[in-house]
Amino acid sequence: MDVFVGRITSTGFSTGDRIVIGDWRESPLGSFTNVMWAKPDGSRILLSPSERHAEYVSKLYNFEEVKVTEITVQRRKRGISINGDGLAIKIGWGMPFPLPFWRPLWFIASFEALFGRILFGTRTHGVTKNGRREWYSVRSISRILNAEARFEGEDLGSKSEFEIDACFGFSEPPSMPASVTLKSYIE
Repeated sequence: MDVFVGRITSTGFSTGDRIVIGDWRESPLGSFTNVMWAKPDGSRILLSPSERHAEYVSKLYNFEEVKVTEITVQRRKRGISINGDGLAIKIGWGMPFPLPFWRPLWFIASFEALFGRILFGTRTHGVTKNGRREWYSVRSISRILNAEARFEGEDLGSKSEFEIDACFGFSEPPSMPASVTLKSYIE
């Protein structure tokens, strides 16, 4: 079982762009940050810090383009800033709503999956592109308070809910701009 421990932060923008930042403190690949970017035309881009990371992630999820690039990250107590390949993102979030303990995988695949679907429109369990089972065990969720992004100097607009699915994999990020701490288990 591959276990990734960290944070996923996601938001849409008024231009129709959707951004998902995976900021992983611990993983079988070490500590790393990547960006999944769905453009308004439906194309999906992975920005990854190395070939090794890009290969692993692109086997799990769907992308039309994979770019290996230097990604600089600045973390704050309630925020993150990312720069890579012409994309600059700055996101801040509010107080977390904590979930008191880690739940077993069977609970995530059944009860938690139901509540995740009803409350946030997400799936907490599913099958990846390459046929591996994956579970998202969320420990806390925070609402995004502010977000800005620019690509090659051009503003992507104000933060907005995900109105169009990003279609990276079996689950979509919450439609509400959010930042979650979690463990991702990949069989």
